[in-house]
Amino acid sequence: MKVIATDVPDVLMLEPRVFGDDRGFFYESFNAKAFAEATGVDLSFVQDNHSRSQQGVLRGLHYQIENPQGKLVRVIAGEVLDVAVDIRKSSPTFGKHVTVRLSAANNRQVWIPPGFAHGFVVLSETAEFLYKTTDYYNPAAERCIRWNDPTLAIDWQYSGEPQLSGKDAVGKTLAEADLFP
Repeated sequence: MKVIATDVPDVLMLEPRVFGDDRGFFYESFNAKAFAEATGVDLSFVQDNHSRSQQGVLRGLHYQIENPQGKLVRVIAGEVLDVAVDIRKSSPTFGKHVTVRLSAANNRQVWIPPGFAHGFVVLSETAEFLYKTTDYYNPAAERCIRWNDPTLAIDWQYSGEPQLSGKDAVGKTLAEADLFP
């Protein structure tokens, strides 16, 4: 596995070794020992999630203020623009974000540590998105920051009007949001 640094050092892009031939391909999508050795992150994953969305669906920017989740994310069908925002007030990269295109074609993964808000927009006709989390889903602790917060100024690389859930449509600005110390 190749680890690629991003503009926010705690967010890492991972590229697995893919073995392919005329029959197809094989790659190890996760190995706890290899992940810990390559990233220096030694956390257990407790939950796997899988979503399927249509083009233009934007999910996020989500996080849990209690039971914060680290996430290892990837796409197995289609393409998304994945976004991670540092919402740790004491961090030197507070308020900064990373964007990465994830697709079934590039097999990339992104490690997003606890203390970050996360979201993605579907760029292809549909996309299937998988993510492993380091803590369980806690609906009472879930929070959402507005996808179009002018302070964050995220370029979602999508020209249409995104499709949002009800909770995502009423997300708070970074200035209004509950944040990590």
